Amino acid sequence: MTARTIIGFTIGYGVALIVVLYFTRAKTRRAIGALVGGGVGALVFLGALVLGVAVGWWRVSLPSTPGVRALFSIGTAVSLAPIYPVTWRVARRFGSRGLALSVLAAAIIGPPRDYMIAALHPEWMVFAPGLVPVLAVSVIYAGFVAVGHVSMWFVAGPARSDALARDPRPV
Repeated sequence: MTARTIIGFTIGYGVALIVVLYFTRAKTRRAIGALVGGGVGALVFLGALVLGVAVGWWRVSLPSTPGVRALFSIGTAVSLAPIYPVTWRVARRFGSRGLALSVLAAAIIGPPRDYMIAALHPEWMVFAPGLVPVLAVSVIYAGFVAVGHVSMWFVAGPARSDALARDPRPV
């Protein structure tokens, strides 16, 4: 993966973040929380990526220079940030059950997404055969969604305390 490709993806996900922030009516604290969640989620993702390479679950063409590695890390954080305003809104509307379903959805959607990207761009990533890499990708997706959401919660506060949250009392 080249620096130009990473910059292109970062810009695209940056635009997606702005769109998500607009449609979720996120204020400054939630926008900052989404970026913090993206940063923490990126740490989980990058650590798991390196671990998977070390144990042989996949081969990835990781950037070789410090500058491109830093760019890749920033790009990963920006690409994850749009997830967290959505999970925040789901948690506000549906509570912990909705959040749990969001984490489960990420765990289900993640492996087919990554395997499709690997099929289209084998120069970026190749998975080892078997079920273990699939399960590892699933756990990684669930992990960075959950950890990123919790990080956003620390910055933006609990979703249920928002002025637009549903009243838990029955009507």
